[in-house]
Parts: sequence; structure tokens; C-alpha cells
Amino acid sequence: MNVRIEHDTIGEIEVPADKYWGAQTQRSLENFPIGTEKMPIEMIYAFAQLKKAAAIVNGDLGKLSGEKMSAISTACDDILSGDVGPEHFPLVVWQTGSGTQSNMNVNEVVARRASEIMGKEAFIHPNDDVNMSQSSNDTFPTAMHIAIYEETEKRLKPALKQFKKTLKKKEKAFMNVIKIGRTHLQDATPLSLGQEISGWRHMIVRSIKMITLAQQELLHLAIGGTAVGTGINADPSFGGKTAKQLKKQTGWPFISSSNKFHALTSHDEIVFFHGALKALAADIMKIANDVRWLSSGPRSGIGELTIPANEPGSSIMPGKVNPTQSEALTMAAVQVFGNDAAVGFAASQGNFELNVFKPVIVYNTLQSIRLLADAVSSFDERCASGIEANMERIQELMEQSLMLVTALNPHIGYEKAASIAKSAHKNGTTLKETALASGYVTEEEYDQWIDPSKMVNLLEKPKKVKK
Repeated sequence: MNVRIEHDTIGEIEVPADKYWGAQTQRSLENFPIGTEKMPIEMIYAFAQLKKAAAIVNGDLGKLSGEKMSAISTACDDILSGDVGPEHFPLVVWQTGSGTQSNMNVNEVVARRASEIMGKEAFIHPNDDVNMSQSSNDTFPTAMHIAIYEETEKRLKPALKQFKKTLKKKEKAFMNVIKIGRTHLQDATPLSLGQEISGWRHMIVRSIKMITLAQQELLHLAIGGTAVGTGINADPSFGGKTAKQLKKQTGWPFISSSNKFHALTSHDEIVFFHGALKALAADIMKIANDVRWLSSGPRSGIGELTIPANEPGSSIMPGKVNPTQSEALTMAAVQVFGNDAAVGFAASQGNFELNVFKPVIVYNTLQSIRLLADAVSSFDERCASGIEANMERIQELMEQSLMLVTALNPHIGYEKAASIAKSAHKNGTTLKETALASGYVTEEEYDQWIDPSKMVNLLEKPKKVKK
């Protein structure tokens, strides 16, 4: 391997000649051979936005020459465009808890690329120029907020909005399909399949609202606090101006945190935000479980729904169709639950002026966003959009249910209605047969009172089963 010699305050070290990183990145690469989890590329892009904004503000403040400001800005654009690719950012998550080495990785890559842009004789220093007015302690949490906010806007929320549309379509299509309800895994009173799906849809509506609410806390940035929150070595206006420049670059309404001491040592905003992700995970777990229960069978389960057959379900049982999209979605939800625990534990470890669990916090949060977005999109496309109602099975199970007897309560009382249901279950007779035999109701009364379409508050008449 061709190498070049780089140096830092520790001394000299060999660095791959074809990579832009410098001495501090190389030392981290060698000192932390832990795991395979790399610093998320979303963090690198967030850092590139931040370094560009910082250079522009330092230039405007007269602290950085116009030539250096332009070169640094262009180098950051090269990262954002992919011209300077991910191979130049090799560091793992399991490094210093402040993220210093990833901050320096970006500083070194930007400095070397900017020096190239300026010409062979130029030298842009990773600390003095690219990291001017900054510290890892305020840049890393700032990049965390940028990355999480942007991934939510660009990846997660579009996936949820599309899923919501699919559920709305199914809700409308099945609104007048009357089926038996279930509580405690036992038969309950009727509702329509569309009403049932409307509950799923509203979960997604509420999750989008809660995520959006929690996102607002991520708009507060730590930049300007430097080492311990005092803003040492930075112009007093640097934080506010950099936040405004980031707003201009990204389109997201970032602002400077009103208390940098809080911003460096606490990550309660991310804990709050991840809580909204956990709430979403709980909802999609419920939806996926409902779908696989309702489509269970096809002959020995509930079987009220049919789902797309995407692949063979078994390596030994021919013709088997499994709810694989539900399984993938629920596994993603479980991972999000675990990530939430990790984020909460890590955020509780702020000691004095700094939390030093930052990389694991952002890694888990970005993974949760990515998993939720991808799993929901896959479930939407390959399962939810193809759900159909098994009308005959729905009708069969509703007619067999004893809980239709609930409609008799206002007419004959709870205890008499309960005796009818228990007798029918014990003797294996139909609800109507038992009710008429009891003498509590006439056939005319039974037919008038036991009408599932009147039990579900529908505006239109239910659809008839097609024979």
C-alpha cells in the first residue's frame, strides 16, 4: 500500500496515500478495532453542512480569508455530492464518546481537499481553519440534530404518509364490510373492517404528529458553545449566525440553543424524539400483528383477510404462504424498542459539562429512523396494498359469534342475554335457536334487534356476501 507521512501533536504516522484523512483519523482507525458499525454517513453529510456554514460565518466575521472560506465550502460540497466518497470516512461508532475523532476525520478530509482546490502550495489546517470557532463538544451534537432532523423529513415521514394513504384507501373500500370484533382475543360485538382499519390509519396519523412535535426540539443547536458551553475562542455571534446559515443551506429552521451548557451535556431532546419513534414502533407492531392474525389459516385460522403471496413460505411444506412482511416489520419494531433503551441509558450519562455517549446515541437513533422507514415502506408496498377481505369467512364467523347477543341487553337485560349466550355455547346451538327457545324474545323481535348493520353506526348499508 502506498502511504504518505502525516503528523499531529503525538508525532508522525503513515496514512494511505489515496485517502484524504490525516493523522488523527489514522490513529482512531488503529486504536479502535471494535465492531463493524461505522459512523453513519448521514452524520458525515451533517458535518459537511456544518463545516460549510462555519467557514462562511468565519469568513463573514473576518476570521477566515475569502479564498480559504471558498475552498472549504467547495470541499464540503464535494462531500455532499459524493465526489469525496464514504471511503474517506472509515471510523467506527465505538470511539471517543464525544465524537472528537469523527469531527477530526471530517476536518482532515475537508482540509486536504480544500488545499487541493487552492493549489499545491496551499495548506489549510484541519484545526485552525476548518475547526475554527468550534469544538467537537459542540459540533458533534449539532451534527446529530441536523442528521436526525433531515433523515426524519426525507426518509421517515414520506414513508409514513404513503402508508397512511394506503390504509385510507383500504378503509374506504371495506367500510361497509361487517365483521365480528375481538377483545381479549375473544369474540366481541361487530364493527366494519373499514372501521378496524381506520384505527390503524389513525395510529399513523398520530405518530406523524408526535414525531413532528418532537422534531421541533431538534432544531436547537449546540454550535457556539465550544469546549464547555462558554463559547471560548468563538465570536459571541458565531452560534446564532451559523444556525441561520444552516437554515439557509438546508431549508430547516435551525436556531442556536439558548443554553449551550445544556446542549453539550444533555441529549433529552433526542430521548424525547426517540420516544416518538418508540410509539410508532408500538403502533406498527400492533398493525402487523393484527394483519397476520386476521390472515391466519387459510383454513385453520381466522382467515378474514388474504395477503399477497410474495414467496414460498416453507422449505418443506408446499403451497404455504407466510406473513413475512409482518414478521419483518415486527422485528424492526423490536430493534427500535432496544434502541430506545440504549438511547435512554446513554443520554443519562452526562457528567459535568459533557455527555460522552454521543456516537451510540446518534447511531441508534438513525438506525431506528432507517429501519422504520424501510420496513413500513416494504410492508405498505408488499402487503398492505394487496390486502383483500375474505367475505365468506367474515360472514361465517360473524354468524357463529355469540356476542351478537349484546344487542338484546336493552330489551331483555344483561342477565337473560348472558344466559342465552351461555346456553348456546354449551349446547352447540345457534344464538337465534337458543334465544327463541328461551321464550325471552319472539322471532320478529330477534330479527329486528339482532341486526349487525345497526350495531356499527354505519351510514350506508353493509355489502352482501357474493355467492
